[in-house]
This record gives sequence, structure tokens and C-alpha cells, in this order.
Amino acid sequence: MGWPSEEHFSDTTKNSVLLRHLRCKLSFSMQQAVAQSSLLADFTTAAIQAVATVQVVDRSPTALRDAILQAVGDASRILYAPPHELPASLFSDFATDPRVVANATPDEMVNTAAGVTEAFAAVASTGSVCIDVSFECTGIVSLMAPLQVAVVAAECIVPQPRDLFRADVLDGRGLKRDFVFVTGPSATADMGPLVRGVHGPHKLHIIVLR
Repeated sequence: MGWPSEEHFSDTTKNSVLLRHLRCKLSFSMQQAVAQSSLLADFTTAAIQAVATVQVVDRSPTALRDAILQAVGDASRILYAPPHELPASLFSDFATDPRVVANATPDEMVNTAAGVTEAFAAVASTGSVCIDVSFECTGIVSLMAPLQVAVVAAECIVPQPRDLFRADVLDGRGLKRDFVFVTGPSATADMGPLVRGVHGPHKLHIIVLR
């Protein structure tokens, strides 16, 4: 039996290097998935503690439509601010509902039961969603209706508020816009007991796209 050729050793070495590379890549992907799952769990807990409701759904137009319509119930009109970061196609099924108004008049703004916007990010430690108030009518829609429905992608949940001001987090999105942290429904205790809905929505429902 002859000795293995140099070419054989070369191929074996290449296969070994490739296998190690694939293992490292798989390990990194698994670590990312575990970290994202942990952030989602922390975010859900914090948001519920802040008196918001949270629903995690599949990333499809049908699943998103069903989740939004379940949240708004029998509302006769639904304000809708088209998204900036999320694909508009995700909202395509929802947008066909006859109650949805994307370009509302001032009167419609005031007399509407629910408003739907995207949140470009969320914060796990506080349960906050981040609303871009500088993009078209997103800020107004997020404030005017008694029920705010905010839609956020699971991979856009960050650990701490300060992470939104880093250029290496979410491609620096937090540094490129005016935005607010929304933590639960609007509330104030300026005049005594805690009252909800004085300066904004009475309820906040968050839909997380997995």
C-alpha cells in the first residue's frame, strides 16, 4: 500500500478547515438566537410590568393582519402610519380592511379608536418601544387614538436605552432620527392619583414579529 499523495493531504486539510469554519458559524448563529430569545423574554416581562400588552406573531402579512385586527376589536376607524423600516408589504393584508385610514383628516385623527405604527426598535430592560416621530405621520398616529398598536421586529430589541445612541447598533438608526421611548400607556400623577390616557393613548399593544 502506497503513501497518501500530497494532493490527498491538501484536500484533507481543506476539508478540516472548512468543517471548523462551518462549526464556528453554526455556533455563532445559535448564540445569536439564544441572545435574541433572551432579549425578547426580558422585553415582554418589562413591557407587561409597564402595563402594556405584548403579542409575538409570525412575520407574514396574514399573521400581522390577524393580530392587529384582534387588538383593535370592533373599532370603527383605524389610523395607520405606513412603516419606514419594516417592509410595507407586511401590512398589505391589514391595509385592505375598509376601516383603515392612512391619510386621515384632522377630524378623523381626533375621532378614532386605534392607531397603528411601526416601532423601529425596542428596549428589553424597560419594555419600551421606540417611535420615529420625524417620519411622516407616525408620531401623530402614535399619540391621537386611545389604543396604540406598535409593531416591532424581534431582532430590533436592544438591551438598554443607551444602545440606541451607538453607531454600531441597528446601523445607528437611533442617531439618524427624532424618536421617543414609549413605555406603557400614557399616565400622569401630577394632580393626585395615577390617571392613564391624559397625554396620549390609554392602552399600548405591542406586536413583535419573530
